[in-house]
Amino acid sequence: MFTTVLFYLFAAVLVGAAVGVVVARNPVHSALFLVLAFFNSAALWLLLQAEFLAIALVLVYVGAVMVLFLFVVMMLDVNVAALREGFARHAPLGLVVAGLMVVEMFQVLWVRRLGEPALLAHAQPAAVEAGVSNTKALGTLLYTQYAYPFQLAAVVLLIAIVAAIALTMRKRPGLKLQDVSKQVAVTKADRLRIIKVEAEKRP
Repeated sequence: MFTTVLFYLFAAVLVGAAVGVVVARNPVHSALFLVLAFFNSAALWLLLQAEFLAIALVLVYVGAVMVLFLFVVMMLDVNVAALREGFARHAPLGLVVAGLMVVEMFQVLWVRRLGEPALLAHAQPAAVEAGVSNTKALGTLLYTQYAYPFQLAAVVLLIAIVAAIALTMRKRPGLKLQDVSKQVAVTKADRLRIIKVEAEKRP
């Protein structure tokens, strides 16, 4: 009973925060609402005994991605009026997508209520041995049964990072590159000029 109350509490705050992300007029407020949504999502993961996903959501998205978003939003001069010009035009499509998601969630809840054995068999979480945490079980699977796919995913991410750096460093008109050797060889005589100004005497 207490778990059910916590679920509906966190879910209500999560829905409210998600609405706040969309309707907030200030981009900084939208980012803070998104942080609140991530925290409540992590709490729901904890209720599902998926503590690894919960801590990863807090550390990766709240601790890294959202901090980067906040820095970008606060450092850039974001034209809020220009961003909201297409809001009314895309609102019907957004409402249709939101309606489809609500219908799908109700269908899942209805299936669980009916108790279809064929569908519920796939929905039940796998049994975990006593004394083994979710994080330990996930790590065991990643480094034993799924070791090669895990390493392949790491290689794909490495290739993506190298490609992004290569695209950024390519030569193009107007690109300013640093010449480290010239910067190190600079002396104060090349950059600093001391001018002696005669002091004015008051009458």
